Amino acid sequence: MPRRALSLIRVRALPGNRTRGVLLAGPRAVPVVLGRGGIRANKFEGDGATPRGKFRLIRLWWRADRHPHPHTLLPTRRIGPTLAWCEDTTDRRYNRPFQRSAGDGGDRLWRDDHLYDFIIEIDHNTRPRVAGRGSAVFVHLARPNRGPTAGCVALTRNDLQRLLAVLAPRTQIAIDI
Repeated sequence: MPRRALSLIRVRALPGNRTRGVLLAGPRAVPVVLGRGGIRANKFEGDGATPRGKFRLIRLWWRADRHPHPHTLLPTRRIGPTLAWCEDTTDRRYNRPFQRSAGDGGDRLWRDDHLYDFIIEIDHNTRPRVAGRGSAVFVHLARPNRGPTAGCVALTRNDLQRLLAVLAPRTQIAIDI
């Protein structure tokens, strides 16, 4: 029997630890890792903070060379070797994916460390895009040591794959609100 998609998931920081939190998805509470700068309403590029607010889930990006197509109602896109995310505040592609050529900067999405095997793109700083207000804020896989992120929300692969089954285009993520 298929599960019903959730309309809202919530993320809250744990008291006394700004880089650890919990994601509430229906009756489930899942541990998460947050940005090294904690959760901030006034996010800016490079601050390491996870943005406070309510955001739409745009799509799931995944490494098809490592994992089968995930079970989710979110739109999906494959991550290829040249895919990157623009973090350059002077570039017209700022806070968007692009095909990276030799010498281009950007946050490479094709990584050896598995952090980006699954990435849920959220609509932080997208309408309108404001240079310097933060880019590449995702829900993705946590480091094995559960170290802080650069501003994303991270969880274990098993927890993320279970979460994907209850997410849909209308699902929103509320971070500390």
